[in-house]
Amino acid sequence: MKTALITGVTGQDGSYLARSLLQKGYKVCGGERRTATKKYWRLDEMGITDDIDFVDLDLIDQANIRRAIEKVKPDVVYNLAAQSFVSLSFEQPELTSLIDGLGVLRILESIKQVNKNIKFYQASTSELYGKIFETPQNEKTKFWPRSPYGVAKIFGHHITINYREAYDMFACCGILFNHESRMRGEDFVTRKITKGIALWKKEQKPIILGNIHAERDWGHAEDYTEGMQMIMNYKIADDYVLATGKKHTVKEFLETVLSYLNISYYWKGDECFDKKNNILISTIDKKYFRPSEVDLLIGDPTKAKTILGWAPKYNLEKIIIDMVDADLKRYYNKN
Repeated sequence: MKTALITGVTGQDGSYLARSLLQKGYKVCGGERRTATKKYWRLDEMGITDDIDFVDLDLIDQANIRRAIEKVKPDVVYNLAAQSFVSLSFEQPELTSLIDGLGVLRILESIKQVNKNIKFYQASTSELYGKIFETPQNEKTKFWPRSPYGVAKIFGHHITINYREAYDMFACCGILFNHESRMRGEDFVTRKITKGIALWKKEQKPIILGNIHAERDWGHAEDYTEGMQMIMNYKIADDYVLATGKKHTVKEFLETVLSYLNISYYWKGDECFDKKNNILISTIDKKYFRPSEVDLLIGDPTKAKTILGWAPKYNLEKIIIDMVDADLKRYYNKN
């Protein structure tokens, strides 16, 4: 039995990855920061909480990371933990850098010291591209991040490559474009929309959004965590873009949710109204705009498709159905 250590196991990607690895016969250990409250709701919904061995692991504590690796003796380490809110990174740039940048270095150095044969996966992000130089973006596209989050992630990305080249370690990066699911956190715009509209059907309380014209390449977390494993299982360590290659605006995402729920709507500027009763569905607030905006991200997954044979199974409509149905069940007890 192989052992996998997943940092960020309680998050969206961590929960899907843990379930998949358990199904494949892995022993799964989940690294978690010690906090007053345990956020196991995703693992609980999947019914896998009791199947995971949890270990204290804090990405800002080098000694703690090394002890965790010595204790778990993993064959593979998936680093999915991060301060993952782009907007928050503008308010907490130092903390974001300590976790998303130096945290990666601490894990790599611990692996190098304990056992260089441990395979390592780093969760990179499409936010590396920022102010884009070409469309779509691939593994060779120049990075120009537009947030402290993106800048910190660039350090994590490049230090992974450096350890691979300098120490001959099996260290990989997955440059993942936006990916959603029923397990998405409520602070992310996609879940804010699906939950907000599910509750709007009952309460008619409008949702407040930021830049609804931002264009993103949205995939499903289940597809992308399978892609992570394909990256790690390939014979050569390398870096790959995982994306759908299709772009949609936040406005389109909202419209698709409304259409799925058979809510007729019309737009007046950037405000959306219920056509039947003229009730406000959504509006915008400039406080949700980023200080430096990323207007368009769309990935080119050709390398992953060609070399790994990876391809996403979900399109935008299937992603939205998954998310909306889950929120209806959560808030209305509908099966």
